[in-house]
Amino acid sequence: MKPLEIQSIIQTPSLRLRPARRADAGRLAKLLNDFEVARMTTSIPHPYGIEDAEQFLQDSTRETFVVEHPDHGPIGTVGFSEGQDRRAELGYWIGKPYWGCGFATEAARGALGWAKSVWNRRHVAARHFSDNPASGEVLCKSGFLYTGQVTPTLSKARGDLVPSRWMIWLA
Repeated sequence: MKPLEIQSIIQTPSLRLRPARRADAGRLAKLLNDFEVARMTTSIPHPYGIEDAEQFLQDSTRETFVVEHPDHGPIGTVGFSEGQDRRAELGYWIGKPYWGCGFATEAARGALGWAKSVWNRRHVAARHFSDNPASGEVLCKSGFLYTGQVTPTLSKARGDLVPSRWMIWLA
């Protein structure tokens, strides 16, 4: 997958997905330094500091949008990485104060629309830890289907392998 420089801004009904800025580091670090958030991701360590956020923002191999709420500023990220077999894989997280508000689904749908129309992707993979059914619901609401494949995946925050359920989205 060829890295892209995100220049698009995606407006959804209540969010704006935009390119990351260095100024986002402090806010993202604050939200990600919550073990309950970090433990549901593969690549986020815990504790998570400003240096981690700055490094993430400098990483040019990810196609990542900051999820911005008009009243609260950045509340998470959504983006794509090169997964297994060089396929695009969706990843996202939303800060705990904003869980249960539908923002993860709204952000995922916005990013998938971008992947289809701008990036010309016809399929995207995703996975969620088996002990995170809420993430599975977000992916189902975003149009993903379960593949039946479950694989052990490292959670950096947990420092352990966790069963992950694979899903696929077809444009």
